[in-house]
Amino acid sequence: MSGEQDGLKATTSEADAAVPARRRRKPAECGDLPFVIKRDGSWLYKGTPIGRKELVCLFASVLRREADGSFWLETPAERGRIVVEDAPFVVVEMEWDGAESDQVVTFRTNTDEIVTVDLDHPLRFTDEGGGDPKPYVRLRSGNGELPIEARISRPIFYELAALAEPQTVRGRMMLGIWSSGVFFPLGEMPNDET
Repeated sequence: MSGEQDGLKATTSEADAAVPARRRRKPAECGDLPFVIKRDGSWLYKGTPIGRKELVCLFASVLRREADGSFWLETPAERGRIVVEDAPFVVVEMEWDGAESDQVVTFRTNTDEIVTVDLDHPLRFTDEGGGDPKPYVRLRSGNGELPIEARISRPIFYELAALAEPQTVRGRMMLGIWSSGVFFPLGEMPNDET
């Protein structure tokens, strides 16, 4: 029986080698699609919330980001641009294990994507308008320099800040968190000298 299996494998490999490689066809452009991803992570279709999480997760699995920052839903057959108000995903849960430089921080998004904070999935903060910093975590690469990110919700950011510890970074004392052996600054420590 094993000899027959070996012969079958050889025959299959020879047949595979004889078939020319298919070229990947570009998906047809559909223009702007009536989808909006709100700042809170909810998905709308023609202004109506998509209530089924499984459907949102399916659409999220084909989300792409172009070099110009635009977001697209792309299948092998079709692609169309959508509106994203902030980041397409929101971090809704955090877990951590270990302490100090051995600590590992893991997030879960509103579409149940799990990401561990590390060099490939760093934290990023913006301070637009001088308000509270807006924290993000990189989920995956886009089709250019701009990645696909998840915004860290305010309650999760407070949990993250509770893990913060001081560390000197480029001669400045910063508060930050450790994850996967990397220190991620959250912000500069306030100067107590008055």
